Amino acid sequence: MSDDMIPVVEQRVIPVDIEAEMKRYFIEYAMSVIVDRALPDVRDGLKPVHRRILYAMYNLGYTPDKAHRKSATSVGEVMGKFHPHGDAAIYDSLVRMAQDFSLRYMLIDPHGNFGSRDGDSPAAMRYTEARLSKMAMEMLQDINKDTVDFKPNYDDHETEPVVLPSRFPNLLVNGSSGIAVGMATNIPPHNLGEVIDGIVKIIENPETTSEELSRIIKGPDFPTYGIIMGRQGIRDAYLTGRGRIVVRSRAVIEPHGNRQRIIVTELPYQVNKARLIEKIAELAKERTIEGLAGVNDESGRDDAVRIVMDLKREANANVVLNQLYKNTQMQMAFSVNMLAIVPAGQGKYEPATLNLRQIIDHYIKHQEEIIVRRTRFDLEKAEARAHLLEGLLIALDHIDEVIRIIRASKTEDEAKKALSARFGLSDRQADAIVDMRLGRLTGLEREKIETEYARLQNDIKYYKEVLSDESLVLGIIKDELIVLKGKYADPRRTEIVADEDEIEDEDLINEEEVVITLTHFGYIKRLPLDTYRSQKRGGKGKTGISTREEDFVEDIFITSTHDYIMFFTSKGRVFRLKAYEIHEAGRQAKGTAIVNLLQLGPEEKVTAVIPVRHYDEGKFLIMATRNGIIKKTDLMKYDNIRKGGLTAVVLRDGDELIDVRLTDGGQDIVIVTREGMSIKFREQDVRAVGRATQGVKAVRLDESDFVIGMDVCGGKRYLLVVTENGFGKRTEISEYRLQTRGGKGILTYRITAKTGKAAGMRLVDEEEDIMLISSDGTVIRMNVSDVSILGRSTQGVKLMRVGQDINVVSIASIVKEDEDADEDADADADADADADADADAENDGGDDGGDGDEDGGNGGGENSEGEADGGAGKVSVTAEADEAAEADIAGDAEDVDELDDGGSADDKKQ
Repeated sequence: MSDDMIPVVEQRVIPVDIEAEMKRYFIEYAMSVIVDRALPDVRDGLKPVHRRILYAMYNLGYTPDKAHRKSATSVGEVMGKFHPHGDAAIYDSLVRMAQDFSLRYMLIDPHGNFGSRDGDSPAAMRYTEARLSKMAMEMLQDINKDTVDFKPNYDDHETEPVVLPSRFPNLLVNGSSGIAVGMATNIPPHNLGEVIDGIVKIIENPETTSEELSRIIKGPDFPTYGIIMGRQGIRDAYLTGRGRIVVRSRAVIEPHGNRQRIIVTELPYQVNKARLIEKIAELAKERTIEGLAGVNDESGRDDAVRIVMDLKREANANVVLNQLYKNTQMQMAFSVNMLAIVPAGQGKYEPATLNLRQIIDHYIKHQEEIIVRRTRFDLEKAEARAHLLEGLLIALDHIDEVIRIIRASKTEDEAKKALSARFGLSDRQADAIVDMRLGRLTGLEREKIETEYARLQNDIKYYKEVLSDESLVLGIIKDELIVLKGKYADPRRTEIVADEDEIEDEDLINEEEVVITLTHFGYIKRLPLDTYRSQKRGGKGKTGISTREEDFVEDIFITSTHDYIMFFTSKGRVFRLKAYEIHEAGRQAKGTAIVNLLQLGPEEKVTAVIPVRHYDEGKFLIMATRNGIIKKTDLMKYDNIRKGGLTAVVLRDGDELIDVRLTDGGQDIVIVTREGMSIKFREQDVRAVGRATQGVKAVRLDESDFVIGMDVCGGKRYLLVVTENGFGKRTEISEYRLQTRGGKGILTYRITAKTGKAAGMRLVDEEEDIMLISSDGTVIRMNVSDVSILGRSTQGVKLMRVGQDINVVSIASIVKEDEDADEDADADADADADADADADAENDGGDDGGDGDEDGGNGGGENSEGEADGGAGKVSVTAEADEAAEADIAGDAEDVDELDDGGSADDKKQ
C-alpha cells in the first residue's frame, strides 16, 4: 500500500490550563492526606490507621479475654484488608498505642519489647505480641449494632467503619499529633475523670461557660507526669484552640554529705531520656552549665525515671537547676493546636481548629447519634422477636388445631399457607410455628415465652421513649460515662502550678489553721491543727513526723493558710511564701525539702520562720544571733521580698541568725543562753535601724556559751525553759528584773548532768498549750498549767521522757484545747505520778539556792544605726550545740560596728 493510501487519524487536542489543573490535583491530594491519613476525627480521636488496627484486631478476636497474638498477624490483617501502605507505618502506629509513655490510656495491651523512653526501638513485629486493651473495647462497643456507617475498603472486597462508637472522649483523653499538607495538629492528653466530669457538667447545664469548664478540666494530664508552669497557656488553648503550655521536669534538691545533688524523677512529655542525659553531660563539659560534678541514670526497669546529678561543693543548686531548665529539655513548651476533622454534612469532612467546648459538643453529638442508632437497632430486634413470640402464643392457644392443620397438609409450604390463612399470621410467624419443637408445648415453655414477651413489650416501650425524648438520650450518655469513670479513671499525674507572674486566687483555697513543721535537715510540711491531741505531762507523745536518719524536727508553729511565711536563714537572708504554697503531708511524712521552695545557698539553712498576715506600720522585727547580737527593723521594709530573697541582717564571721520575733515596738525582750543565763531588757533600748545592717550587743557571753532563744514578753506571765533531757519549768516573769542591754544577765536555770543544757525557751500563759519536740521526731502536747511553777535557780521537773541519745530540741506554744474524751485516763494518771515524783526528788533546795552568783554584771550597750524588717512567732534551736561560740565582742559596753544605711554591696545588687 502506498503512503498516499494511509488514512489520516483524526487527532483531538483539548486545551488545558496547567495552573488550574495542578491546583485541582494538589487540592485533591492534600485533602486525601488530611482526611485519610494525618488528622484525627473529632468524634473518636483516631486517624484512619489507628481505627483500622483496632477494627482488624477486633475482627480477629484479639480481645482482652484472649491470649496475646503475634503483632505480625495484626499488621498483615490491616495491610491486606484496610491500609494499603507499608507494614512499618502500621507497626509503628500499633506500637505507639501500646506505650504507656505515649498514650495516657493505652489502647493496645502489649507483650514484649515495645520500646522505651530512651528512644530504644521496639522489637520486630515477629517477636512481639499484642491484643486489644479494655479501653479499646470501649471504643468498639456496640459497633455491631449499626451504630456507625461503614464504607468499602480500598479494593471493594471488605467494609470498614467510617468512625468508631468511642464510648469515651478519646481525642481529649489520649490526644493526637500529626502533620498534614499545610497544617498540623497537636492535642495534649487529659485526665479521663476530669473530661467526663466536664461532659457531665455540660449535659446537666448546656449554658456552662468555658471558664466554668476550665475549673473542672484543669489542664492536660501527660502520661509522663511532669509539672505545667502557669495556667495562661491552658486558658488560651481551651478558649481558642491554640496555646503554649510550658512543661517542666520534677526535680528535687537533696543534701548528700557535704554537697547537694539534684534528683529528677519526672520528665516532660515525649522527651528522650537518654538524649537528655547526653545533652546535660555535653553542656557540663562545655561549661555552659557550671557546678555539675556528675550525671547518672539510676532509672529502674519499670521506666521509673531517676536522674541523679551530683553538684560541686561550691555550687548553688537552684542556680544549676535554673540553667538546666533554660538549656535542656528538662523544661519545654508544648504547642497546642487542636485541629481535627469534623463532619461537614452530606458525607463530607473538613479540618477545623476547635476550642475545648467545641470538641466536647462534637463528642456529645456523636454519642447522641450512637445512642439513637443503637436504640433503633435494639427496638427493631425486640419488635422482630416479639412478633415471633406473638405467633407462638397464638399457636399455643390453638395447639390442637395447629397440629391438625399441619398433619393435613401435604407439604411444609402448604402448612404455612394454611396457618397464615387460618390465624392471620405473617410468613415469619408461620415459619416459626412450623419449626417449633414439640418440647415447647409444655406448660413451663409456655410460661417462658409469656415472660419473655412481657419483657420485650417493656423494652419496646422504653426504646420508643428514648427515641422520642432527647433528654433521655443525654441521660443515657451521662450515666454510661459515669460508669466508665468508675472503671477507668485514675488520679491526675501532671501537676499544675502558678507561674511566677500569675496571681493565685486565694478565694479557691480554704482558710484554716495549720501546723508548719521544719526539720533540722530542712524538710517542711503543712498539717491540720487537729493532728495532735492534748496529753498529760510526762507522757511519751506521738510521732509527728517520719524523718530521715539522724534528722529531727527543729521548728514548729501555728499559722493560717492565707498568711505569709517569712523564712530567715542562718546567713541573714529572708525569703517569703504563702502558707498554702507549702505542701500538705501526712503526720508521719517527712515533707518537702525546703531547698525546693527557697533558693538557699550552700550550707545555708532556715533558722527562723515568721507568719505575717499584713505588713502594717508600727510593726518591727527583732532579730537575735548566736553570738548575742540583736537588731530591730521596721516590718514595712520587708514588704517586697523577691523570689531570690533579701538581706535581713549583716552578720559577722562566725555568727548566725537564730531567732526572729514580730513586735509592736514597746515590748520587753528576754534572751536565754545554753548555760542557763538570761537577760531581760526593754525593746526601746534597741533603736530601729535599716534592713541591710548589723545590730548591737544584747548579752555578754562566756566563751563556751551561746544564745538558744529569744522572746518578747507581750503581757505573758511565765518564762518556760526546757532542757535537752526533757526537764522543764515555768517561772514568774516578774522574777526577772529589767537590765541594761549588753550585760551578762542572771541565772534562770540550774544546769546539771541530769537536766542537760538548756534547749528551748518560751514566754507563756496558763491558757496555752505547748508542744515539745525530740530529736527522733516525737511530739508531745501538754497544757502549760501542768508544768510546775518554780524559781529561777532550780532544776525543774520531768516534762518528757526521752531515750538514750535522744534530746529535746524545740518547744512551741499554741492555743489551749480540751483534751480528747477518749484519752487513756490510767496512762495519764501514771504519767502524773511519775512527774510529781520527779519534781519532789529534783527540787531539793528549790528557790533556796540564792542569788549569790546570779548577777553577771549590767554593762550597758549603746545603740548603733542600721536597717531591718519583721515577722512573728516560732521556736528555733541551734543544731551545733557542741560548738563553742566565737566571742568577738569584748567589754560590757562595747559598741558593734555597723554599715551605713546604704546597705551591703550584694544587697544593692539585688
